[in-house]
Amino acid sequence: MRAAWYTKPGSASDVLEVGERETPVPGPGEVRVRVRASGVNPVDVKRRAGGRGALASALVVPHFDGAGVIDQVADDVDSGRLGNRVWIYEAQWGRSLGTAAEFATVPESRAVPLPPNATFPEGACLGIPALTAHRCVYADGSVEGQTVLVTGGAGAVGAYAIQCARLGGARVLSTVSEDAKVRIARAAGAEVVINYRDEDVAARVAELTDGEGLDRIVEVEMGGNLDASLAMLKANGVISAYASEGEPQPTVPFYTLLYKNLTVRFELVFLMPEDAKQQAVKDLTKWLADGELRHTIAQRFALENIVAAHEAVESGPTGKILLDLGL
Repeated sequence: MRAAWYTKPGSASDVLEVGERETPVPGPGEVRVRVRASGVNPVDVKRRAGGRGALASALVVPHFDGAGVIDQVADDVDSGRLGNRVWIYEAQWGRSLGTAAEFATVPESRAVPLPPNATFPEGACLGIPALTAHRCVYADGSVEGQTVLVTGGAGAVGAYAIQCARLGGARVLSTVSEDAKVRIARAAGAEVVINYRDEDVAARVAELTDGEGLDRIVEVEMGGNLDASLAMLKANGVISAYASEGEPQPTVPFYTLLYKNLTVRFELVFLMPEDAKQQAVKDLTKWLADGELRHTIAQRFALENIVAAHEAVESGPTGKILLDLGL
């Protein structure tokens, strides 16, 4: 099979290779998927660059997300799954071979039926960002009737978080870094989008909520936004944080948190409880089938151009970067 891989950490142009590898065979409880589209996430490029620790194996085929068609199943898997269109998540979690290849093997539960109305590129957009978004929105229960702020609403996680909250009956506000991103956050369902470079976010939120504040925040920059978050949240509010790149070691103002009885969650998608993953998969697939989910695809590359795809992710695109593998 054709695949991309690396054997050491480094820059995309220095370490990524494309060529022929042995086609994998599904092990117990697994299916093999003929990959049609592979999603490239920031964690993929960070792991390749060495920013997430040492390599777990001598050779890594990257990427966790994807979509395609099941073409082979293990003996203990229902053969009725052969030919199923699926979207894939966690393909490379705990293993060395991900979706940057013509074939990928995954546990059966990680190959989710793809509704007929959804394309392979759309399915490959889900995975890490959509599951992260769902968990951040729903980890503390229903958001029906609540006011939720999604920071970075034009990002991959942010745009899905807006949709998850809106579909759950919340009033959704969002922040973005530039006017060009306002359209994406609004299209996802944000009632009001605030350019945080031009406006005082806390003051604007106070105005929009008549001084009552927020119930929950889905947070892309916990450290950098912490002071504003504390000012905006109601008592018993929640911060669900999935990143803090600008301030990776924030100081925790314990008594400010205590006297509002606030909850701060740290959400790493791979370590989500299994029941939370399955609920997210159920909801996302239903919304996908109902035509309720929007996807922002920035660029698509051929497998042979994986270096350019990784570099595109590093440039901070507005939308998902995908590899096409024989659509």
